[in-house]
Amino acid sequence: MTQIIICSDIHDNIWKLADALPGMNDGDVVVFCGDFCAPFTLAQLAEGFEGSVHAVFGNNDGDARLLSRVAASAGNVTLHGALAELDIGGCRVAVNHYPAIAAGLAASGRYDLVCYGHDHTIKQEEVGGCWLVNPGEMMGRYGRSSYVVFDTETETLTVRDV
Repeated sequence: MTQIIICSDIHDNIWKLADALPGMNDGDVVVFCGDFCAPFTLAQLAEGFEGSVHAVFGNNDGDARLLSRVAASAGNVTLHGALAELDIGGCRVAVNHYPAIAAGLAASGRYDLVCYGHDHTIKQEEVGGCWLVNPGEMMGRYGRSSYVVFDTETETLTVRDV
C-alpha cells in the first residue's frame, strides 16, 4: 500500500505549507500539481517532506531555472516540467497543472490517477476507471486550504484540510 499526497497551488503561502507538512508526512510520496511560485516554497516542501516529491510547473512558477536548481540540490525532488507520468505503488499516475489537459489524460485510458490544479477547486471524478483529482489549493485564497491522500491499494481519496 502506498499513500500518495496530492497538493497544488501553494502560491508562496509558506505558513499553510508549514501547517500541512506534519500530516503530509503520513504519506509516502508527494505529487505537486504546480504553482509553488517562488523557489523557496519548493525548498520548504523538499526539506519538510521525508519522502519523494514529484512536481510539475504551473502558470505562476516564474523562475524555472532556479526551481530546477533547488530541485536538483534537494535530493528528494524530481521536477518533471509540464507533465509527469509515474508508476507509484503499481498505480499509473499523470500529473499536470491544467484541468482541460487533465480531463483528456483521464479519458485516454492510460492512467489510474490523473492529478491537476490551477482552478483551486477540490474535485474528485471517476472517468472510465481513472480518478481525476484536483486537491484544491494549499494557499487558502478562497478560504479552504487542502490536499488529498490517495491510497493505491483501496483506491480511496481523502481530502485533508490544513
